[in-house]
Amino acid sequence: MSPPRNHPESFVRRVRSQLEGFSDTERRLADFVLDFPGELASYAASELAGLAGVSNSTVSRFIRRLGYESYEDARRQVREERESGSPLFQSPGGAAAAGTARATQVETHLAMSHANLASTFARLSDAQMSRLAKTLVQARQVLIFGSRSSHAFAVYLRWQIIQVVSRVTAIPGAGETLGEHLAGITQRDCVVVFGMRRQTPNMRLVLDAAAKAGASILFISDAKSPDYAGATWSIQCDCAGPGLLDNHAAVMGLCDLIATQVIDAAGAAGRERLAAIELAHDELDEL
Repeated sequence: MSPPRNHPESFVRRVRSQLEGFSDTERRLADFVLDFPGELASYAASELAGLAGVSNSTVSRFIRRLGYESYEDARRQVREERESGSPLFQSPGGAAAAGTARATQVETHLAMSHANLASTFARLSDAQMSRLAKTLVQARQVLIFGSRSSHAFAVYLRWQIIQVVSRVTAIPGAGETLGEHLAGITQRDCVVVFGMRRQTPNMRLVLDAAAKAGASILFISDAKSPDYAGATWSIQCDCAGPGLLDNHAAVMGLCDLIATQVIDAAGAAGRERLAAIELAHDELDEL
């Protein structure tokens, strides 16, 4: 099925759709760029031709057959797709490169995690986090949304703070729709949205619905994602990784910070709920 008009075909999809019609030399070039699609953004046409073992004219024909007006147009799209976060378009380097000693890989990932945590937490303040925690505790309900990899963060944060705040839901639950939750949002609610890059369109729908209702909004994204102007708090986490994947150590660290602050802000009522939960665990022999 053809993609919607407002979502242009990706570079890789264009290449794959033409594979059967390529000449032998064009197919050689196609095989090369499908193995390393992100490399197109780094090389001039003549450099790509040399790497793939084809002529400059083959590169020109190849690009035209894919529907681009010029090589620069193709490079521009590849750069945009690489910036969107697709692992396919990332170029492993440094400690993640093949042949690097395992000890060096571990040290490099550890250093990257430390750097991401330090730079992210340097942008936070005690006053900011205290106000956020009080809002979460006092809200009529807390709705937490995240799709794709962000879904795990939404579920984790909900699991942590529900120990002291009862009205916390990760949306949508199994068999549920977003509309069933968004229809009831009020200005007394707090909506937490995890927006690590490569999100589904539903993320924007949740943010817009919360803003329209006047709810407090915590928007947690990464340093390469666009901000949301309507957010009450907007926190960007540094997620650079040494390999193909983003490093989410700072996101998990932020979740832990928020949960700790919420438990403190919940005060006596929170401790009462926590004690009741522990008593129920004992009575039900759940743990």
